[in-house]
Amino acid sequence: MSRLDFDFYESEDPVWNPALLTIPVPGIRKMVNLASTMDDVIHLSIGQPDAPAPPHVIQATVDALEAGQTGYTMDAGLPELLEALAEYNGERYGRAISPENILVTTGATEAIYLALTAVSAPGREFIVPDPAFMLYAPLIRMNGGEVRYIPTRAENNHQLDPQEVIDAIDTNTHAIILNSPSNPTGTVYPRETVEMIVQEAAYRGIYVISDEVYDHLVYDRDYAGVLSCCSDLDHVMIISSFSKTFSMAGMRIGWLIASQGAIRKLRRYHMFTTTVANTPCQWAGVAALRGDRSFIRDIISTYKARRDRLVQLVEQTPFLEGYVPDGAFYLFPALPEGVNGNNVALRLLRETGVCTIAGDTFGESCRNALRISYATSIDQIERAFERIIPWMEKQDFG
Repeated sequence: MSRLDFDFYESEDPVWNPALLTIPVPGIRKMVNLASTMDDVIHLSIGQPDAPAPPHVIQATVDALEAGQTGYTMDAGLPELLEALAEYNGERYGRAISPENILVTTGATEAIYLALTAVSAPGREFIVPDPAFMLYAPLIRMNGGEVRYIPTRAENNHQLDPQEVIDAIDTNTHAIILNSPSNPTGTVYPRETVEMIVQEAAYRGIYVISDEVYDHLVYDRDYAGVLSCCSDLDHVMIISSFSKTFSMAGMRIGWLIASQGAIRKLRRYHMFTTTVANTPCQWAGVAALRGDRSFIRDIISTYKARRDRLVQLVEQTPFLEGYVPDGAFYLFPALPEGVNGNNVALRLLRETGVCTIAGDTFGESCRNALRISYATSIDQIERAFERIIPWMEKQDFG
């Protein structure tokens, strides 16, 4: 981490909002920055697709630019994209979705930011799986909210126990955060888990905020999105994007689905954050939804083959306890209890040139874990474990 990074995150200079101190130094940033100073690094750290976007999606962006589509859209999003998203999600989940139920955002990150900061407040408690994507807890805490973690374990494939979630609800509970498929674990929640949580939350008047950016990257089971498990949209917000499904991570187009009343409130907030999402790339989103989608089938096949090989290699690696993730492109194996995953990740990088991400980046109960991304080729995965396995064989974690 550079001196500039340290000053930004750790300074208590009174000019800065004290809420900034709730934002941790990102573990991913630390590892990738360190790796950038080294030669011959193999990245099992990157959380973005390694394939380019489909040609017709790229061409739609070029066509929009050449047609002069470089101004603002409506604040809720390009009307053509809102219509395409409503039609697409309506068909996929078998329910009527109106364009007025959708807000187009600058990637899923803005959608998560809007959803969490709009509803967080002092005294409000949010139930969050542990481990979880690193964005949720800081955004809740920045606004005075409190986080109640529900730990999951590698030996249970990091599945979330719905009864444990329900038992954790109390009078201060304001919302439950779901992320399926999960970053960092790749876990996909079965329908009965999602239905049980969503139905109980609706009964108690609690929001469910569901991050579904990996919703198409599912390999061995049917996918149960919140839209297919809720009776109405009054207490749900569903977030997704084109980033992972169509390899459009840098094009920054996401969306949020909620009740029309919630969308009206969030549109006003959105106008004072990013104003509108990237206009030419919104046209790319229309092309992605209304054009050839064989790209999705092909990448699912590719990721599944990578996952299967990675699972085999983890099984062959001393001191790593793996499982079979059902989605996304991550595996989150556990090290022996009490082993500091941050130290292991740093030593792995410095001594073998393989970059992984320490478990404590993603929560409090998983400090003895590593996140391994398979958004890279099987050849690179094989090369990485040619270094990792001999290194692990030399360790003494007793």
